[in-house]
Amino acid sequence: MTDVERADASATDAANDEGLKSIAEASEELGVTQRTLRFYEDKGLIQPRRVGAMRVYSRREMGRMQLILRGKRLGFSIREIGEFLSLYDTDRGKESQMRHLLQQVEDRLEELRHQRDAIDKTIAELEVIEREARDQLPS
Repeated sequence: MTDVERADASATDAANDEGLKSIAEASEELGVTQRTLRFYEDKGLIQPRRVGAMRVYSRREMGRMQLILRGKRLGFSIREIGEFLSLYDTDRGKESQMRHLLQQVEDRLEELRHQRDAIDKTIAELEVIEREARDQLPS
């Protein structure tokens, strides 16, 4: 075993002893690629520690990633997710921050409701066209 391999093995053992996850373990658990984790790191949304040359993800970083992924599923931008995370990191007792968070959530809900209404109308129109097309076909 080379010195580099020994150092990596030692770093992995140290990370496992502290409950930290390697980038491979974190990506597998979260169901994302390692590239995705590095992307969010580059955007400043997560800050994995380093053990030697290896990135390691704490419970806190794993929790942040779960929040990021939820935000993406809900259609929030990277900027908006960053704002949510900064609120998550601060004292939740601050009324002005909670009001800001509430306003962002309410705005997003309104936007999604408008999108849902537009989708429902489009579906109804397509169903009418589908019925008319079926009626034109011989039985």
